[in-house]
Amino acid sequence: MAATTTTTSFKAALLSTPSISSSTKSTVLKPRFTSSSSSRYSPIPKSLIAHHVSTKTNAIVAKMGTVPSPVSETTSLDFHTSVFQKEKISLAGHEEYIVRGGRHLFPLLDDAFKGIKQIGVIGWGSQGPAQAQNLRDSLAEAKSDVVVKIGLRKGSRSFAEARAAGFTEENGTLGDIWETVAGSDLVLLLISDSAQADNYEKVFSHMKPNSILGLSHGFLLGHLQSLGLDFPKNISVIAVCPKGMGPSVRRLYVQGKEINGAGINASFAVHQDVDGRATDVALGWSVALGSPFTFATTLEQEYKSDIFGERGILLGAVHGVVECLFRRYVEDGMSEELAYKNTVECITGIVSKTISTKGMLAVYNSLSEEGKKRFEAAYSASYYPCMEILYECYEDVASGSEIRSVVLAGRRFYEKEGLPAFPMGKIDQTRMWKVGERVRATRAKDDLGPLCPFTSGVFVALMMAQIEVLRKKGHSYSEIINESLIEAVDSLNPFMHARGVSFMVDNCSTTARLGSRKWAPRFDYNLTQQAFVAVDSGAPINQDLISNFLSDPVHEAIEVCAKLRPTVDISVPPDADFVRPELRQSSWTGREYFLMDEAVLQ
Repeated sequence: MAATTTTTSFKAALLSTPSISSSTKSTVLKPRFTSSSSSRYSPIPKSLIAHHVSTKTNAIVAKMGTVPSPVSETTSLDFHTSVFQKEKISLAGHEEYIVRGGRHLFPLLDDAFKGIKQIGVIGWGSQGPAQAQNLRDSLAEAKSDVVVKIGLRKGSRSFAEARAAGFTEENGTLGDIWETVAGSDLVLLLISDSAQADNYEKVFSHMKPNSILGLSHGFLLGHLQSLGLDFPKNISVIAVCPKGMGPSVRRLYVQGKEINGAGINASFAVHQDVDGRATDVALGWSVALGSPFTFATTLEQEYKSDIFGERGILLGAVHGVVECLFRRYVEDGMSEELAYKNTVECITGIVSKTISTKGMLAVYNSLSEEGKKRFEAAYSASYYPCMEILYECYEDVASGSEIRSVVLAGRRFYEKEGLPAFPMGKIDQTRMWKVGERVRATRAKDDLGPLCPFTSGVFVALMMAQIEVLRKKGHSYSEIINESLIEAVDSLNPFMHARGVSFMVDNCSTTARLGSRKWAPRFDYNLTQQAFVAVDSGAPINQDLISNFLSDPVHEAIEVCAKLRPTVDISVPPDADFVRPELRQSSWTGREYFLMDEAVLQ
């Protein structure tokens, strides 16, 4: 109850309007744009930008704890491997352990996969084909006899695409889902969250004793925990979770054939180990996928940060942020094309590129003095409205509420109990996204968009708020940075820059699509009703927030992680395809949608 009171008090202080002259009030309410340029945009008058937080507000902020939280060290993430070389790194003073990847390690895969004759990849949507092809190619390069076999449900439309990728019934690398599960020593379960929830019992019953269940998403653990259940005790359970969607995993792997080590970072977890092989199998799996480095986590922490991340920085928040900023800029007199460039193009282009290569501080430091003031105004006003939603979202995930909502929503995609099917509609026909089509059609090849100080301030505030929530909840720095930052700027945002945010929202996983539709409006409303009102009313900048942002230890940790990323950037052409197979068809049923083979963002 005390925390609620403090938060309310802080918002009251943040949104209170200082006493200003009538002439100043008139200046605040004037349109801030011309139709042709954003150079005149000043979210608050210069006379107010320099205001410091009052003594009363500082006291309230101090109670909330604006100083960055330390990361909990209650869970050891150390591990033992007899095959690969483990390396200790320091992230903001916290010791963690990783395994560096690279194609030179492929000859070790047979040792890592000791006792495994067949790897069954269950599902074919995005992670399915990417992981299956990467595993197959890596094992072939290592001259290994381990077979990679695709398992699909009978009648799946994905059989044709799997055959086109070189997996066939004739050579024993493509077959029925249940036959594949039963015949595999390592089963990679890459079907959708809803399908996992409805089919886990059958999967478990078909697995061989002492075989290994591999997950690339912790959803199933969360679902089982919500039911008071656990995995069977006669199988090992591991996870390797690439920090990017399937097309990114495959594209960077292919690029890595020319530049050793190019790929997507991954986390790994050993949830259950029945015979001592689990760690080396998990690390071998990650190395074979082409991960530049693999860091340790727990399956429980992974599913919380992953599902939370999909709804936070990765999709739901970006969707809500760009829509409210676009609307604000247009209402203030900016042309639609320029408003789109200063929102979507800015975030998915220049801001993401800068963060990817130089970190978040570089975004701020690259601005002019006037630009820094605009950034600070946006950051100060947006940080807590974003954190409020992120905090709620995380607790919904941790409590199982968000997981349950995904399962129930999946069941509404097809007819039952006399009620019609309600698959999700698309968002790409609204005005903003039509403007985006025009902008991308005339965009120069290497145009990353303008660096808008106000948009940058909102987006970086969102990132920092998510980082702080994860820190408060005890997540490691490696997981925080990869889930909140690297996955966004090195995987998802480049695709959104190529095809648009709406394309991603309409074509990603069911879990992420549901999350975007649920949480994007919340970010939109909170920023519009709280942050922008604070800016327009001339609320003083919270200098504690700005100071803490500039000195936050996460920047040091990001710098270390940046040195571990591949030297090559992902190549995403304008026609990059990451649509799940069932969505490429002109017609499909709700039942087929629900039974989709795999989810893109897992």
